[in-house]
Amino acid sequence: MKSRREFLKQSLLAGAGVSITAMGMPASSYARIMGANDRVNIGLVGFSDRARQTLLPCFFNNNKELNFDIIAVSDIWKRRREEGQAFISKKAGHDIQACVNNDELYKIRDLDAVIIATADFQHAYHTIEAVSQKKDVYCEKPFAETMDDARKALKAVQSSGKIFQVGTQRRSGDSYHAANNFIKEGKFGPITMVEMSWNVNQPGRWRRPDLVKEIREQDTDWTRFLASRPKDSWDPRKYLEYRLFWPYSSGIFGQWMTHQIDTVHWFTGLKHPRSAVANGGIYMWKDGRKNADTITAVFDYGPDNDPTSGFQVQYSSRFSNSAGGVKEMYYSNGGTIDIDKNKISPNGGLTEHEAQEMGLHANLLPEMTLSSGGASAATGANMGGDPLTNAHVRNWMESVRSRKQGNAPIEAAYSHSIALIMANAAYRTGMKATFDENKQEVIVGGKPFII
Repeated sequence: MKSRREFLKQSLLAGAGVSITAMGMPASSYARIMGANDRVNIGLVGFSDRARQTLLPCFFNNNKELNFDIIAVSDIWKRRREEGQAFISKKAGHDIQACVNNDELYKIRDLDAVIIATADFQHAYHTIEAVSQKKDVYCEKPFAETMDDARKALKAVQSSGKIFQVGTQRRSGDSYHAANNFIKEGKFGPITMVEMSWNVNQPGRWRRPDLVKEIREQDTDWTRFLASRPKDSWDPRKYLEYRLFWPYSSGIFGQWMTHQIDTVHWFTGLKHPRSAVANGGIYMWKDGRKNADTITAVFDYGPDNDPTSGFQVQYSSRFSNSAGGVKEMYYSNGGTIDIDKNKISPNGGLTEHEAQEMGLHANLLPEMTLSSGGASAATGANMGGDPLTNAHVRNWMESVRSRKQGNAPIEAAYSHSIALIMANAAYRTGMKATFDENKQEVIVGGKPFII
């Protein structure tokens, strides 16, 4: 017997005088395309701060126009599950189902897609679960922090044919699209260096001391929490402050660097760095954390078959002083792209006079605005429904409707995962990290970096 949804799809087509085969696709293919009159039902995996403060506001900014609804939340911690059910029910205007785990979530017959907002190291694991259940996915970044997770999730998504979007929201920003086009059109000239930083002075960033005191092991599912990580004893700090502890998070690299390094891959078409070195430490916040509060990574980028061409990327971040804030600077011999300030300028470029003295051709850039609609990336812990994330969530929702992959597909997620794993491997071993294309492994000291 046909489902109500399938019956409506075929009835609408027939009423319009359109046959399924006339559209150039078999009925089985058409069944995977959402009709304009179908409601898309969403489930939230993980009622995290990120979900509550940013992803859900962005979803509710767009859901009525695009005919989306949210019908369930899954969280293994009883408190968050109940808070999520109450919060979403109020926003949605109807009751939603609270699921004790994802097994229960995926038993919901009318579920079409999920938003994944769980712990860093669980993203790839939960993505594999979702696409194996034939659900479209919006997944927070970082995508994966081990190559084993990254490879498995890449294969699962690519073979599923489902719509996937990773939460690197710069890919939906006007100024970033303008910079991408300017570089790809050859107007900028060859990139010679990229400087990126993300500096804050937030002692409480990633700390949850009040919740740590309140959570009890019997109220959650520690075994499920560990997902693909090695067996470990119950630790409420690792559960709630996971970003401070490896192997539950690479910390700064996974949380922040992924956003900025992703633009390098996007603008250049390069899939990963050729090498990475890193240094840092816990210089300020001596609170038992294991991940650095100050760190710098330096990458070499360029084609593997031509070591004479390429450029350097320097990334740095500190938690102890916010001076300098966020910086995303691209340099060529002709000038600079300052994405944070939404500007292209001849700053630092070779002048006509200097070029003539050297017998060279000057390619000095004009002074111009990248995009009239440029919006800076938000850096606060509570970003709200910021413009970049709102555009990114909407892009995913439109992709679910059109069945065309959106701005940040699985290949982008895989690429930023390689870069962050390389940086993390370099930091934790003190050695240069490279990438083995044949084995799809990050290599340090002649061996794959494995936890």
